[in-house]
Amino acid sequence: MVNLTIDRIPVTAQEGTTIMEAAALAGIPIPHLCYLKGINEIAACRVCVVEVEGTERLLPACDNVVLEGMSVLTNSPRVREARRTNVELLMSQHSGECMSCVRSGNCSLQTIANDLNILDGNPFPKDLPVDRWDKEAPLFRDSTKCIKCMRCVNICDKVQDMHIWDVEGTGGHTNVNVSLGREIMNSDCTFCGQCIINCPTGALRERDDTAKVWRALADPSKTTVVQVAPAVRSAWGEAFGMTTEEASEQRLAAALRRLGFDYVFDTNFAADMTIMEEAGEFLEQLTHPENHTFPMFTSCCPGWVRFLKGQFPEMTGQLSTTKSPHQMFGATIKTYFAELKGIDPHDIFVVSIMPCLAKKAECAEPNQNDACGDPDVDVVLTTREMNRMFRADHLIPGLLKETPFDAPLGIASGAGQIFGVTGGVMEAALRTAYYAVTGTNPEPDAFREVRGFDGWKESVFEIQGKQLKVAVASGLGNTRKLITALKKGEVQYDFVEIMACPGGCSNGGGLPIHEGFNLTPERAAALYKLDLNNPIRFSHENPGVQEIYDNYFEKPLSEKAELLLHTDHFGWEMPAGPNHQRKA
Repeated sequence: MVNLTIDRIPVTAQEGTTIMEAAALAGIPIPHLCYLKGINEIAACRVCVVEVEGTERLLPACDNVVLEGMSVLTNSPRVREARRTNVELLMSQHSGECMSCVRSGNCSLQTIANDLNILDGNPFPKDLPVDRWDKEAPLFRDSTKCIKCMRCVNICDKVQDMHIWDVEGTGGHTNVNVSLGREIMNSDCTFCGQCIINCPTGALRERDDTAKVWRALADPSKTTVVQVAPAVRSAWGEAFGMTTEEASEQRLAAALRRLGFDYVFDTNFAADMTIMEEAGEFLEQLTHPENHTFPMFTSCCPGWVRFLKGQFPEMTGQLSTTKSPHQMFGATIKTYFAELKGIDPHDIFVVSIMPCLAKKAECAEPNQNDACGDPDVDVVLTTREMNRMFRADHLIPGLLKETPFDAPLGIASGAGQIFGVTGGVMEAALRTAYYAVTGTNPEPDAFREVRGFDGWKESVFEIQGKQLKVAVASGLGNTRKLITALKKGEVQYDFVEIMACPGGCSNGGGLPIHEGFNLTPERAAALYKLDLNNPIRFSHENPGVQEIYDNYFEKPLSEKAELLLHTDHFGWEMPAGPNHQRKA
């Protein structure tokens, strides 16, 4: 242990602890912009500088460790002046249009500038880069707001192993842009959005599609239908300071009705349908192994699907052909539901509220229009976009009276709830696969070994004397390691679940952003609690799902189910990433 003083407060810290971490132990926050523990420790922004007695120059607190007897001042006049100058220099290359910025009120640069009392303009002249970006891309970058902190670069390199971002230019014209001189839509970006939730400013965000939804809500000729993904319900209330109990799914349904949606449904219903189709597909492959290559991969995560098609296209045929739940739901709304209600499917406008922005790209793919020729899902909104709509409508969600989702497509099992957590799709599928093989239900938590936030997990389960080896991975860096091991023959599996975001959808790139905090475990715990408390914990016992198969789809993998609930993954191409395969 090391003894030192920070702002004259005695502190004892483990040897090797950074000054920033030691200060936090003493309850002394040191402002910073570029630092991400273990990922981006490059001391680039110089906002975290401190004064150390006996040292001539100021030191960045993020990459200097504590020493015995050290005396640190985190807010001396010298530190304040240097910090203020550093922030003003950053602001000279930042547009500063906070009123029209999506991160206003939740921007680290804005907060630090206010804390430093920078009120009377900037002594340094503005020198903004020219911003050129494809405004139709699901992921939007505004270079005039980039502070070159390098977080996006290192998240993409070290965690997701995609290497989409890189530095271009030199000197004062240094900027961050898509690597190798590519356009974002011609790159192999998966649109996972991890760069967005780790950006300290508004330089990165999702394409805003709220105007399209407002227009549809105001159009009397449109029947507007909205569906909500499982991970959304565990996170949406964070932006309003609501507890998990206050931000219930019923209160979320009430808020969406107040916006003007005609029908409010639960994507968990389609998650249960996904399990019916995917479990049936997996059992069919196990029954006829001679016709298939193992493992079978889940296909619920469009970021993962984009990754596989761009990085390892030769393995595309091993993806489950089931659509992702929200796309499956869209096709169901524009066929079964349209017939049930006597509505022309061309007059139905389907909106998906999702925890990610990869689904914005997915709903635009040409193989996602099987219901009536129109896109099965018209617009995907991230959770952040939905919350902005609530604010625009002056809603106070915490004051709304709870209302249920609409029937019959609003009924969901606990198995559908846990789709929002890494391992959840696997666990839900195994529950139903076990029933399909044995005719009896397992204990609902019999497959809990696939839970947890390890980046790559594997388990072996026995179903009626047959051993099944399964694996679960989350985060594309972990995914690349797993796929590489598969290709080298180092591991063998029957069934593999992949989620592009570390921790699964509960850490999705479209969820509320909290600087310095990762709420994935809390969000996941909320979903597991919903599963535990649900009287229906198996997808095949969902009465709404049973009804739709009895009355419309007949059975899993039927001709109609294959047409509407499955897709051809070869129906669209991804830009290949040979440089990444070579690196792997």
